Amino acid sequence: MSKIIQAFSKFKGGISVPHHKNTKENVTANIRNPSIVIIPMQQHIGAVCQPTVKKKDMVKVGQVIGQSTAYVSAPIHSSVSGKVKAIKPILLSNGKMCEAVYIENDEMNTIDPELKPTSVKNKDELLQAAYDSGLVGIGGAGFPLHVKLANKENHLIDHLIVNGAECEPYITSDYREMIEYPTRIINGTERIMKHLGIKKGIIGIEENKPKAIQVIDDLLEKRTDISSAIEVMSLPVKYPQGAEKMLIYGATGRKIGKGELPGQVGCLVLNVSTVSLFEHYLETGLPLVRKRITVSGDCIALPQNVSVPLGTSIKDVIDFCGGFTQSPNKLILGGPMMGIAQYTMDLPITKQNNALIALGESKLLPEESPCIRCGRCVTACPLSLMPVQIERAVKMKDAAMLRRLNASACMECGCCSYVCPSGRKLVQYMKQSKVLERGATT
Repeated sequence: MSKIIQAFSKFKGGISVPHHKNTKENVTANIRNPSIVIIPMQQHIGAVCQPTVKKKDMVKVGQVIGQSTAYVSAPIHSSVSGKVKAIKPILLSNGKMCEAVYIENDEMNTIDPELKPTSVKNKDELLQAAYDSGLVGIGGAGFPLHVKLANKENHLIDHLIVNGAECEPYITSDYREMIEYPTRIINGTERIMKHLGIKKGIIGIEENKPKAIQVIDDLLEKRTDISSAIEVMSLPVKYPQGAEKMLIYGATGRKIGKGELPGQVGCLVLNVSTVSLFEHYLETGLPLVRKRITVSGDCIALPQNVSVPLGTSIKDVIDFCGGFTQSPNKLILGGPMMGIAQYTMDLPITKQNNALIALGESKLLPEESPCIRCGRCVTACPLSLMPVQIERAVKMKDAAMLRRLNASACMECGCCSYVCPSGRKLVQYMKQSKVLERGATT
């Protein structure tokens, strides 16, 4: 019996964007090992890791090379075997500086002999395994998995929602995970539910990915032991369907209030690739040392999904994909809606990255011109914010007004900028508003 269910609710606002999922049928390719990897000590929200190796040390694949004693942090592992050539600061894609370990690849791909499959029997062992895996959230700040699973506030969690929406244009890395490793996803979902005492699991996938929905559903039909505990939900195709608040509302009808977290409405949300990679760690003992990223855009010669050792430079990835067909106007880490434009191709791929998009001039937003007060940004905002008023408050440096406008609730989805006929850089002002608010309260 099919376990495909329909979304409970449809969120207000949002937009329809062209999908450009040109790489969805490309089987993941393994990139040639780079001659050197650059591994930053900050690849997550929270405390920066300190290097646990020094120059001239020999390291192995999966060996811990960075760690912190802080709770909100995640260990960092070597993605190749070889010699530590240097430890020095690097400017990250988000504009922050941190130390990075430079490792010269010996091409031997020697796995750390201490790595082995991990058996978990209870919640504490699950949390320790989540920490040891080095896994953090896909995209954005990179919230450590073990912190998310811990639920230290002891909220009553009754739903695990596995996010397979992948609503950003171009990106198909999660889609390939669902097509290539559906069993891992289901086993990982079941295991997390079991040890956290969660009764209901929903794997949410946008309905424009029927093949992924069917693959997951076919496997669930064969798993009579799971019964109705895990179901596949077909979600409406609407950006930003994959955002936590939108996903929870669609899957359960529950609304997350201002300042609330998913746990306060009984939900835990995990990315589909995070669940799969965690199961892979438990089965093999190999921590997060490689990432699948979608390399696409109208400037890429051979768009595809590529499995990349962490620390591989953007340039090495682009070269593997045949280079550029034309000089890009924007090179973006992440999707075109929420990604960060890059200033150099020497930066490394990190845990949070799931895509590398190169766009020509024809794909960019129009030049900025005066606001015509059309209100489209307000209509498109899924959180019912007023972007134009927030822009004005930012220009006036009025922190009190920003608080009244609830600017800190913005999730920076980019809907406002996308629909603006005047090309206003609204999402940039939304980001600035948070900096102003924080500065006014410290």
